[in-house]
Amino acid sequence: MPDDPLGIFRLTGRVAVVTGAAGGVGRGCAEILAAAGAYVVAADVKDATETMEIVKARGGDGETACLDVTDKAAFDELTADVAARKGRLDVLINNAGIQRRSTALEFPAEDIDAIVAVNFKGVLFGCQAAGRIMLEQGSGSIVNIASEAIDRPAPQILAYAGTKAAVRQMTRNFAIEWGSAGVRVNTIAPGWMLTPLTRQLNVAGEEGAATDEESLRTRMESRAAMSPLGRTGRPADVAYAVLYLASDASSWVTGQAIRLNGGSSMPW
Repeated sequence: MPDDPLGIFRLTGRVAVVTGAAGGVGRGCAEILAAAGAYVVAADVKDATETMEIVKARGGDGETACLDVTDKAAFDELTADVAARKGRLDVLINNAGIQRRSTALEFPAEDIDAIVAVNFKGVLFGCQAAGRIMLEQGSGSIVNIASEAIDRPAPQILAYAGTKAAVRQMTRNFAIEWGSAGVRVNTIAPGWMLTPLTRQLNVAGEEGAATDEESLRTRMESRAAMSPLGRTGRPADVAYAVLYLASDASSWVTGQAIRLNGGSSMPW
């Protein structure tokens, strides 16, 4: 046992890119990785300035980047630029995602295309862009954020669930191909939590309707009741799991899916 067993979680000197970092889970991941010592690039199609202000106010370091994950060339350019300036790229958190709802029978083609572009292609492009750098340097950890929807069917989320299941399988393929080169690829499949993405849904799970605090409280209580632990998730719950997978503490972990859902689904 080393003198400092918790030191294995430290990321001092490492460089991480987090997508979808302007808020919610992405912001939580950026904060905890920076707190562990990583230089964090908070990337988002939205302005991630507030995230970086929080990171730096807590003693961390990093920068923001405007990134549309559906743009493969932009993803390649971002990772190459970060690696050139910082000398390395150690961690990628593929967190950016969108949700649109419809019945399975009537799901609009344009909504399916949008979800596939962000949730599937965006993750694929990220893995490819970061993977090229990590394979050359002989080390790296990629964490793809999926959803408990990979195990738990629900109405009106056909396209979302399908892309998240594809992310799970994509993770396994990259892990198989890249493990011998020292690059690990894992998935986290979170359960329901309050984020900007889920806040836009009302108690019936319908998107676009304004959610008052009463219906939001009812929705959270119903979700909490699904868990043996009796609560919904928090972005910090995902962030700490991300820290584990990004750090050397998980050096023998690849191709896995961590079901971070309070026990609301147990597929095994």
